[in-house]
Amino acid sequence: MRILVVEDEAILAEAIAEGLRQRAMAVDTCGDGASALELAALHPYDVIVLDRDLPVVHGDDVCRAVVATGGDTRVIMLTAAGDVADRVHGFGVGADDYLTKPFAFAELVARVQALGRRARAAVPPVLRRAGVELDVPRHQVSRDGRFIQLSRKEFAVLEVLMRAGGSVVSAEELLEKAWDSNVDPFTNAVRMAVMTLRRKLGPPPPIETVAGVGYRLSG
Repeated sequence: MRILVVEDEAILAEAIAEGLRQRAMAVDTCGDGASALELAALHPYDVIVLDRDLPVVHGDDVCRAVVATGGDTRVIMLTAAGDVADRVHGFGVGADDYLTKPFAFAELVARVQALGRRARAAVPPVLRRAGVELDVPRHQVSRDGRFIQLSRKEFAVLEVLMRAGGSVVSAEELLEKAWDSNVDPFTNAVRMAVMTLRRKLGPPPPIETVAGVGYRLSG
């Protein structure tokens, strides 16, 4: 999943981002509402983790603007105010979920994952294709019963390919969905990740290269 964390407390923002990256999510961060709107206009985020009390542009206004685009991005709002009136207001401006600070990180992860599933077409939590089984909640991969240890980025790339259901995925789309905004668009990271995946998954290679177009997972 591609996530944007909008939080003006830099230490908290980075802690949330790193925790989500540990679960193979691509995460961008920013510390004010204006930057959030700029990033949201550039990237198709699955979920935005949005602090309500932001400088420059208030979180409520960011949420309204994101919802007004009519896209599939889901918003979970974070706030120190936890009474019923505040939660109702958060939902009133378009938030999909609401979490009061301080919160348990495991709960935030669970809520982000649930919103991410709502942002895309419904798919089962365990994906299977070409003898490969990818268990998203458990972050486990196996092929023909053999468990395979993948890096976070390799897992993310494989998940994108498996969700495509055999359709071709371009290198640009893989960069967009599996890396954050700091990635060099001219990097060979996708080619290297696919090469390593092929080696770890073993023969016959389940990932096909479609010359000049991208990659797909064989049937």
